[in-house]
Amino acid sequence: MNRKLRMGMVGGGINSLIGSVHRMAAFIDNEIEIVCGCFSTNPEISKASGKSCFLPENRIYETYHEMFEKEAKLPKYERMDFVSIVTPNFIHFAPAMMALANGFHVVLDKPVTFTLDEALQLKAKVEETGLVFALTHTYSGYPAVKHAKKMFTDGEFGRIRKIYVEYPQGWLSTKLEDTGNAQASWRTDPKRSGKAGCMGDIGTHAHHLAEYISNLKVTELCAELNVFVPNRQLDDDGDVLLRFNNGARGVLTASQIAAGEENGIKIRIYGEKGGIEWIQYEPNTLIVKWADKPTQILRVGTSMNSAVALHNIRTRGGHPEGYIEAFANIYRNFALTVAAKIDGLDPTPEMLDFPGIEDGIRGMQFIDTVVKAGYNDQVKWVEFGK
Repeated sequence: MNRKLRMGMVGGGINSLIGSVHRMAAFIDNEIEIVCGCFSTNPEISKASGKSCFLPENRIYETYHEMFEKEAKLPKYERMDFVSIVTPNFIHFAPAMMALANGFHVVLDKPVTFTLDEALQLKAKVEETGLVFALTHTYSGYPAVKHAKKMFTDGEFGRIRKIYVEYPQGWLSTKLEDTGNAQASWRTDPKRSGKAGCMGDIGTHAHHLAEYISNLKVTELCAELNVFVPNRQLDDDGDVLLRFNNGARGVLTASQIAAGEENGIKIRIYGEKGGIEWIQYEPNTLIVKWADKPTQILRVGTSMNSAVALHNIRTRGGHPEGYIEAFANIYRNFALTVAAKIDGLDPTPEMLDFPGIEDGIRGMQFIDTVVKAGYNDQVKWVEFGK
């Protein structure tokens, strides 16, 4: 292709927490430009948001229905190629389905939909259209995480035995949803967030990271979900025991009432010969531990030289790459895949390395299963996705 991909956006207006993050990530590699959007259900906010992106007034829409219908009628050289949907959970399914029906590729925030049934319908639509679909499980975008995955894929640690993954936050330690905070308000509301709170919001990230790096699948889980803040409608804390398809065992903990914590996602995975440790607070470092030799400290840009890591690194060693760059790796690999398809080429494995609809299905199955197990007064193992 001799041009940038043209992006539209649903949600992500000037009052949004995540919209600007998506735009920064999309633009980093000069592969994408924004050409239109419906940035809010409030037409005035949508208009102001579009103007802040320097869009012409006729490409700033009041509803996503209007946007998809009008964009589909534009000449191919003008209309958007794909849409980025960055709305609360209950407004994921409908715009994603309509985008696909109108021939647009999709990038969607996680969790993929409001319910598992919606996710299965969306999968069928993706398969029917043959369009490219990406899900923004950000933490799989870090180069160190990708290098760790490669080490397990290559069998360097032998058979995996144990996985620990944790995701503590503290921002919901008080009933922030009663103070007018928009982010807290919808994330703790079952009508907008879904059947899980903390586990749906950040537990899904921990679950995805564990399966992504290990190349394993959870088959059963046992859980306890907690609501620590009085009168909160959804879980704000939880612990999960995991059984994987190779016989490995795991522990997943997620909390949004860990007062003082910011965004402390961390994972450790151990095989027969050793294992890895990765902490998001120090994202350029991968700690590799061996049973029969000294611990290694691998660093992005210097001692981390796998092809998949190098494909996702932008700076020299010692220049930190963080959250925005990890987000950007999803957008870049998605964009390269779309561009290859437009040119009639086969995307490379490195291009195809981004979360997709199957990851979305797994996330919704995790939510359903953990809620089914988590509110049971007795210890009970529940088959994953059942």
